Amino acid sequence: MKIRRELWFGLTFMALIVIGAATVLLSAETITNGHLGLLMLSLVVVAIMLGFPTAFTLMGMGMLFTFMAYDRDWHRTLDLMVQSAYKTMANDVLIAVPLFVFMGYLVERANLIESLFKSLHLALARLPGALAVATLVTCTIFATATGIVGAVVTLMGLLALPAMLRGGYSVPLAAGAITAGGCLGILIPPSVLLIVYGATAGVSVVQLYAGAFFPGLMLAGLYILYVILIAKLKPQWAPPLSAADRVVPLPPMSQRLASSPTAHALVGLLKGRRNAEVPFSHVLRQLAIVALPAIVFALLAGFSYRAVTTVEAEARYDIEEIGAARGSSSSGASSGGLAEPPAEGGLQEPPSEGGLQEPPSDGGLQEPPSGEAASPPPAAPDASTLAPPPGAQPSAATSVAPAPAAAAEAPTYRAAPTWWIATFAVFGAITALFYLFLSFARLEIFKMLLASFFPLMLLILSVLGSIVLGLATPTEAAAMGALGGMLLAAAYRRLNLAVLKESVFLTAKTSAMVCWLFVGSAIFSAAFALLGGQALVEEWVLSMNLTKVQFLVLSQVIIFLLGWPLEWTEIIVIFMPIFIPLLDNFGVDPLFFGLLVALNLQTAFLSPPVAMAAFYLKGVSPPHVTLNQIFLGMLPFMGIQVLAIVLLYIWPQIGLWLPQLLYK
Repeated sequence: MKIRRELWFGLTFMALIVIGAATVLLSAETITNGHLGLLMLSLVVVAIMLGFPTAFTLMGMGMLFTFMAYDRDWHRTLDLMVQSAYKTMANDVLIAVPLFVFMGYLVERANLIESLFKSLHLALARLPGALAVATLVTCTIFATATGIVGAVVTLMGLLALPAMLRGGYSVPLAAGAITAGGCLGILIPPSVLLIVYGATAGVSVVQLYAGAFFPGLMLAGLYILYVILIAKLKPQWAPPLSAADRVVPLPPMSQRLASSPTAHALVGLLKGRRNAEVPFSHVLRQLAIVALPAIVFALLAGFSYRAVTTVEAEARYDIEEIGAARGSSSSGASSGGLAEPPAEGGLQEPPSEGGLQEPPSDGGLQEPPSGEAASPPPAAPDASTLAPPPGAQPSAATSVAPAPAAAAEAPTYRAAPTWWIATFAVFGAITALFYLFLSFARLEIFKMLLASFFPLMLLILSVLGSIVLGLATPTEAAAMGALGGMLLAAAYRRLNLAVLKESVFLTAKTSAMVCWLFVGSAIFSAAFALLGGQALVEEWVLSMNLTKVQFLVLSQVIIFLLGWPLEWTEIIVIFMPIFIPLLDNFGVDPLFFGLLVALNLQTAFLSPPVAMAAFYLKGVSPPHVTLNQIFLGMLPFMGIQVLAIVLLYIWPQIGLWLPQLLYK
């Protein structure tokens, strides 16, 4: 019987794990509970590679070894299981998982990907390797909106792979572009991987989303740059589009307006004589579509200019700290407040001849004299002429001097910052170029993008913007994203009972898998720590006297190797609880470590033998496309992922700049 190459690899990897565990156990003078923890870890990896369900393998191994650690006490073992399950149920962060997954399944069923790919490959037709670049851009946008790697790779395999093969593209290059682009959904927010890592490591999901945004765009940009360079250096691998493939058919009304598809659209729409045979309402609609970029640019520039140039007046309160003026006698005399009474004054008896006395006996109450008119009462003395009594402090109203005019009127305007001027100068130049080269053919492409690209981008930016700017929590933004996905599917007339039922079923299935993984991970981590495996690993790592750089390199190499036999979910829930406690010893930020791990775990979908993206693509590709060709095409993109990890480590501000700007 002939055994396949990938099966040989898996069996060899399992044999190495078993031999390594046996060597550690046999070389130890005394087998402690810590050694049992390492044995449990090895058995879990082997069982998962043999095909056992990950969640129940973690729970079963955790319960078995917890039973051994508790000296065969079933009550305490079951208590640990119940507490771990309840801790997962009470985790608020995990509520966002089913909502984001539901949004992804609804967007996938809105069937936007076909029109999105067609409009993008026409818009990018002049670039070298236009079909592969359009594939990567489509995968990036669609993977960001759905976050479901299998769905994106499968759909793009059905849509883009035949188009690239018909265009004469190399099979490895086409397969590599589809598989690498489809895997971006686990890195670019809103990503389920980041939610799972945040819940496991205790890191804010909001900061993880803000931090992963630019590394994800950097990785997608590196993919696109590689494809363009390959198309330039080896044009036979990615031939340019033919003239027939670049033709954009014009609708009948536009054909009446345009002398040719390359005629300038704005000039053609404003010509009175040629528009005589076209309804005026159609011309107005076309002009409104043409004016959209200028309107959006003006609105963004106006509102952002007002936001960056307006200085809010600081609220000032005349509240003085208690006891602040007690030190100085001179200031204390004029500051008011509670003061000690004078030493010689104070409370005294009234003088004997003054005060309250009996009225004179011969006087008493008498009638006023009848002959004289009652004299008017004396006028009230002016408040300004009243002198304070001796020893009294002047009132606050008389002691406060008028504030100078400069202090009263604080500046409410500041000059626009340089970054704002540079950003909108670039946007203005792009808008001007859009109108300068706007032909009727490009106007049709722009209308196709309006129907496919911009709705998705609006959904993505509204969800991410509300999270990153602090307007909503990830759970609230996920709920709004799920509602947006339903509205998007309804707008494209794809929302019906069958689609809704299937989306709910797949969401429940995926969410149940994630939650059971968390329960199994909690039981496994508790058992591993209870056996002392965590302390043993920490002691071993610290005994190596590694520097921060060496520790990061070692951890990323281990995660990279684990990505070959295991999926990202298993790596996160099994090995992150082992790595996270070690970070404080080396001064590593868990947020930065999470970004490195998210970049590294891109390889888990591309590295054989468990390269799930390759099997997704093979399932929908033509028969002459082999797995070896797909694996060969994925290797350069794996190298780009390693380069992205190196760039992120050299310049950590790629990932940390936005979280530090927004939250610190």
